[in-house]
Amino acid sequence: MLLALASVLPEEATKSLWDNLRNITASGVFSAVLAAVAGGIVVKVLLRVLDRALDRFQVDAPLQRLLRALLKGGLWSVAVIIVLDRLGVEVTSLIAVLSVVGLAFSLALQNFLSNVAGGMQLLASHPFVVGDFVDAGGCSGTVEEIGMFYTKLATLDNKLVQLPNSTIVSANITNFSSQPTRRVELKVSASYDAPTEQVISLLGRMAADHALVLDDPEPIVHVDSYGDNAISYVMRVWCANADYWTVYHDLMDGFKPAFDRAGIGMTYPHVNVHMVDR
Repeated sequence: MLLALASVLPEEATKSLWDNLRNITASGVFSAVLAAVAGGIVVKVLLRVLDRALDRFQVDAPLQRLLRALLKGGLWSVAVIIVLDRLGVEVTSLIAVLSVVGLAFSLALQNFLSNVAGGMQLLASHPFVVGDFVDAGGCSGTVEEIGMFYTKLATLDNKLVQLPNSTIVSANITNFSSQPTRRVELKVSASYDAPTEQVISLLGRMAADHALVLDDPEPIVHVDSYGDNAISYVMRVWCANADYWTVYHDLMDGFKPAFDRAGIGMTYPHVNVHMVDR
C-alpha cells in the first residue's frame, strides 16, 4: 500500500506544482522573498538560543551537534513550505509526498535511528564517561569514545570493541569507576587443623598492614563456609577505586607465604586410604 501511494503521489505533486508555477505573480514573489529573509533571520536567532541553552546545561558536544542539526533541518523545512505557500504553490500534496518519503526512510533506517536514539540517551543520562571501566552490552572494558552510533571500549587485553548504542541502553550497565572507593573480596581456604581464631587474626593483620587498604570502612574477615577438606575464609577490604587491582593481587600473592610462616596448611581435595592387615 505504501509503495503504491509513493508511486502515485510524486506524479500528482509534480502536475500540481507546474500548474501553480504558471500562476505565480510579482506580488507573490515579493512576499516569498520577504518570507525567506524573515525565515532566515528566525532560524539564526533560534539556533543561537539553542546553542546558548546547550552550553549553559553543559550538553556533550556530539549531542549538541545532533540537536542543532535536527532543529536547523526542521526550521528550514518549515521556512521552505512557507515560502512556497507565499508563491501560491499548493503544498498539501508536497507535504504528503514528504510524509511518505520520511516514513520509508524511517523504516529503512530503523537500526540506524535506534542507535542514534541510544546515543542521545547515553549522552543525556551519563551512565559513564570516557575513561570509566564498565560492563555494558555483554562486554567489559575502558570507555574510549561515546559516539552517536557506537561506543568504543578497550578491553583488558587491549582489543577495541565497538558496541551499538541501542545494544548498550537495552542492557544492564555496570560502572566500576563511578564511585571513589571499591570493596575487594577475597576467599582463601585453610586446614581444619588450624584454629579459626589464628587464621582470622592472620588475615586481619595482612589487611591492616597493607598501605592501600582503607581503615574506614574497617576490613572484615570471617569464616565463609565449611568444606569437605578445608575451611573457607572471606576477607573484605576497601580501597581507592584506582588501587583495586593492586590491593587484590598483593593480598592474593601474600596468602601462601603468610600461611607458611604461621604453619597453617592450605589443604586441597584428597582421599585417605587406610590399609588393614588381616
